[in-house]
Amino acid sequence: MTTTKQTVAVLGPGGVGGLLAALLSRAGHRVICVAGESTAQALHHNGLRVHSAQFGDFTARVEADTRLREPVDLCLVTVKHTMLDAALERIPPAMLRDALVVPLLNGIEHLDVLRRRYGAERVVAGVIRVEATRTAPGTIEHGSPFTEIDLAGTDKRLDTLADLLQAAGATARVAEDETAALWAKLAFLAPFALLTTRYGLTIGGVRTERRAELVALVEEAAAVSAACGVPAAPAKTLALYDAFPAGTKSSMQRDAEAGRPLELDAIGGALLRAADRHNVATPTITRLLTELTATTQCDRDS
Repeated sequence: MTTTKQTVAVLGPGGVGGLLAALLSRAGHRVICVAGESTAQALHHNGLRVHSAQFGDFTARVEADTRLREPVDLCLVTVKHTMLDAALERIPPAMLRDALVVPLLNGIEHLDVLRRRYGAERVVAGVIRVEATRTAPGTIEHGSPFTEIDLAGTDKRLDTLADLLQAAGATARVAEDETAALWAKLAFLAPFALLTTRYGLTIGGVRTERRAELVALVEEAAAVSAACGVPAAPAKTLALYDAFPAGTKSSMQRDAEAGRPLELDAIGGALLRAADRHNVATPTITRLLTELTATTQCDRDS
């Protein structure tokens, strides 16, 4: 594994970004968290406090600023999709130079946004599977016993990056097909996110009370994925859901409970746009997204 210490920018030190920033700092890398003023101040004074089922409890010291002001070796983009456009203003392209830019966002459409801003040669696809939540600025609750990252593409630097992440404690893999990596995550995430958020149920509640809808959603998402060139196995997806701890919540559900903006467009909207392009029927996804959008609008208006 690599022993070279890196300078890493983390744009958005929330649940995912904060956990990775803390792990990389603990492994000896220089980490610069880029965030809003209040979060940057909290990190500057108190560091990142992690409470983790996988890594235990620890505090990591990081640097923090509202804007990236110097070149780095690696930039992890871990903001919510709803905040992406505004957040990218904090990372000037001139500060990245030869750095890899690795977005770990939900959805499939953000790569085009990042590549237009930073150049296709810098931006590689990545997905993460983890349950991690920011409970306060600089405080991260990591509930899952895993932190799994898939990197995709043909850039030769990806193997070195995977080694760096592995050495920090994550499980990291490299594959060539970025479309497959992104769709594997979206087809799995969308049913989970939409159902738990729509009905305010954990995955255990969804499995028992909304089983028929869960099956329909999984099958529709798999059909869209297959139409986009990435075959999916609905039975395997359902088996994974059935293996989840009953109390597991989706990140979208946690956002709804906290009154934060929801990634409905990045997850459900992207799925429907792909379905429209390939003439795939998605009645269950369409209904749930319509209902969630209406509920969200009512909450904003009230």
